[in-house]
Amino acid sequence: MKGKTTHPTTLLRDRCLSHFATLRVPVQPEALDELLTRAEKEHLSYLSFLDRLLGAEAGARHERAVARRIRDAHFPENKTLEGFDWNFNPKTFDRTQMEELATGDFIRRRTNLVMVGWSGIGKSHMIQAIGQKACVNGYRVMYQTSAGLLTDLTASLADKTLPVRLRHYAKPDLLIIDEFGFDKIERGECPEAAHLLYKIIAARNQKRSTALVTNVDFEQWGNISPMVRWRWHSWTVSSREPSS
Repeated sequence: MKGKTTHPTTLLRDRCLSHFATLRVPVQPEALDELLTRAEKEHLSYLSFLDRLLGAEAGARHERAVARRIRDAHFPENKTLEGFDWNFNPKTFDRTQMEELATGDFIRRRTNLVMVGWSGIGKSHMIQAIGQKACVNGYRVMYQTSAGLLTDLTASLADKTLPVRLRHYAKPDLLIIDEFGFDKIERGECPEAAHLLYKIIAARNQKRSTALVTNVDFEQWGNISPMVRWRWHSWTVSSREPSS
C-alpha cells in the first residue's frame, strides 16, 4: 500500500500553527480551521482574515491589561465619567474640559492638574474617573490620599526605606493625591510632612504628571506646606462651587 499523501495546505496550516506557538499567540487549531472555511466562503481579503484571526485575542489582552492597570492604581471606588451626574451641579464642572482631561493628553505632555473645590461636589469621583480613563489609554496610574501618602513616607523614615518609597511614587505616569489639606493629624504628628511631600513632587517634576485634589484655596497652601506651594501655583483646574 502506498503511504497517505499529506496535502500541501495541511502542511502550511501546521506550519502556521507552529509559528503561532513560537510567537506565543494562542490561536487554537479549531478556531483557525473555522476562520479558514469562512474566509474561503466569504472571499475575505488578507487583511480582513488577519483582523478576524488576531483581533479577538488582541482585544482580550487589551481588556486584561486595562483591568490590571485599574487594579494596580488602587482606586477606592469604581468611578466613571459615564456614571457621573452632570446635572447635580452643572456649573461646577466644565464637561468638555473634563472629557478633554480624560483623553490623557495632559499626561502625555507631562503636565499637571490641581482640582480645587468644596467638599461634596464630586471631585473624588471626577479624578478617579479621569484616572480610570488614563488606565484605559495605557497609562500607569496610582491613587493615594495625602494622609495615606504621608503615613507611608513617615513609616519609611523609621525603617530607612524612604529612597525605595520615593522611587515607587516616582514611577506611575499619573500620581493622584486626593484630599490634600485633610491630613492635619498626620502633619501634626510628622514635622517632616512638608519636606516629604516636596520630595515626591521634586522627583516627578517635568518627568511625570501629578494630580492634586483639595478643598483648600491656593492662598492657604502656605499654611499647609510652604515648601511645595511654589511648585503648584501655576497648575490648572479649579472647580469652586458657584455662589448662590
